[in-house]
Amino acid sequence: MLSSYDDIVPGTVHLVDVDHDIQGRHLDGDHDIVLVPKPSSDPEDPLNWSKQRKGLAIGMVYCYTIGLGISSAVQYSVLTQITEATGITNAQLNLGTGLQFLFLGWGNLIWQPIALTYGRRGVYVLSAFLCVFPIIWSAYSTSAGEWYAHRIIFGFVGGPIESLPEISVPDLFFAHERGTYMGIYVFLLFGCNFVAPLCAGWIDLASNWQWVMYFGALVQAASCIIMYFFLEETIYFRNTVEGVDDGDSAGNSVAPQTDDIFSQNKEVDNEPKIVEEPTTIYLGTTSSQKLYWQKLALFRSVPGRPSIKQTLKMMYRPLLMMYHFPSVTWAGLLYGTCLSWYNVLNATTSSLLSASPYFFSSGLVGTAYTAPLIGAALAGLWSGWVTDKFAIRLARRNNGIREPEHRLWALSLSGLLCAAGLILWGVGAANDLSWVGLVFGLGMLAFSVIAGGSITLSYAVDCFKEISGETMMSVVVIRNTTGFAISYAINPWIDAMGVQNCFITAAMIALGCTATFLPMIYYGKSMRKASAKKYWDYVATAATTHA
Repeated sequence: MLSSYDDIVPGTVHLVDVDHDIQGRHLDGDHDIVLVPKPSSDPEDPLNWSKQRKGLAIGMVYCYTIGLGISSAVQYSVLTQITEATGITNAQLNLGTGLQFLFLGWGNLIWQPIALTYGRRGVYVLSAFLCVFPIIWSAYSTSAGEWYAHRIIFGFVGGPIESLPEISVPDLFFAHERGTYMGIYVFLLFGCNFVAPLCAGWIDLASNWQWVMYFGALVQAASCIIMYFFLEETIYFRNTVEGVDDGDSAGNSVAPQTDDIFSQNKEVDNEPKIVEEPTTIYLGTTSSQKLYWQKLALFRSVPGRPSIKQTLKMMYRPLLMMYHFPSVTWAGLLYGTCLSWYNVLNATTSSLLSASPYFFSSGLVGTAYTAPLIGAALAGLWSGWVTDKFAIRLARRNNGIREPEHRLWALSLSGLLCAAGLILWGVGAANDLSWVGLVFGLGMLAFSVIAGGSITLSYAVDCFKEISGETMMSVVVIRNTTGFAISYAINPWIDAMGVQNCFITAAMIALGCTATFLPMIYYGKSMRKASAKKYWDYVATAATTHA
């Protein structure tokens, strides 16, 4: 590895051209916003697609998220009814949910390398198709063992929902707009988990809990069919590196040539290389070199893709990245705490609102999820569009240089609302507070979960963009393992401490965990700089770059 690479700080990019000295790479209508990464001259580069084509592509990713998000969460408002019908205890049902989340994370060690090597489309479609069957099986559950089994299978085959959309967003969008689309994704990921119980509660009243599961299977099947016909492949290996594009070292002392970086990768397949591209950049083209029926192929052989050996390495390398990239590990842990409070919400909503003094029916329990749905929508706006605009403003004040830590300031609001929501929900329920107060607590908690998750995801992508396909696996494994631990422990925790003390403790833990963003703002860049050498080593053999 060339020693000069050690001075390049990953994630630090020239986002705003305050001196107006960067030519040919500006956003139309806003001449000081630099297009990062540098788009190629290839009209089939997803960054060069028209707004309509990009919109359809990301819309299909959202379709996948909605289908799998609903089907994974339809049971939350009918847990009491499932217990009454099958004898499976509430604790066992919650443990099954925990196992589902555990495998939603670890399953990506298989799925993600396939998607990074052979394409996103096939993984999305296969995952959506395979998820239909464990959902149908869940309607016939009669024992805890069966419940655990189909939750584990569903978690494994549905794993791409946790990490692949985070790769599709930077496939299609530039650095200054990623937060917006990431915010929409996280809103849909969690928001659909609130819509599902809302619908499921009334379906249970009209029929029974089995039809709740059939409803989830139908939604999942419909999303699979839609995606098969309209989802376009977005995999693209480019020969530029974010932050060190030609003429743009983003304030770094020495910028390596991208050809030097990629030339170190000796393991890629012997496929044609893309020649150096002309300086002309074509944006917004709608031309296509493939017929519609050719685009329906599930997988594609793309020049520059990793070898089989590299693909196998990607199945364990994310575990090593937890050690080499502490910024990624921090993002995974904070996202994991957000998921934990989300699991706490879903694990206790049915049992608390169905009991005295509320005695909510399954339909009313489902309706209570309207509040977290509203909170999720506001959080999507806050963590996406608002945070993007705020990061651009800070970049302008920083001589045009964007640091990933700029977006972390938005976590201050989510941390405060998380603690307040946990106290209002748990302490309120323990003291028979009006259901109105509890519902407000649910909404505040949902806002903090979605905002915290979206901001940390965007931060992890921004820090190490060129290997984000693998770092997302690290984040998700940490996140979902943490979520599993809380799902496993929440019922014993409540039994040991009582509802009130349990949620007060949880609120303080949540506030303390979120407050760690403050030292990250001040020391995050130093941490990224310390990881630079290992980062450039990985970039040389990354799945998301052209070799």
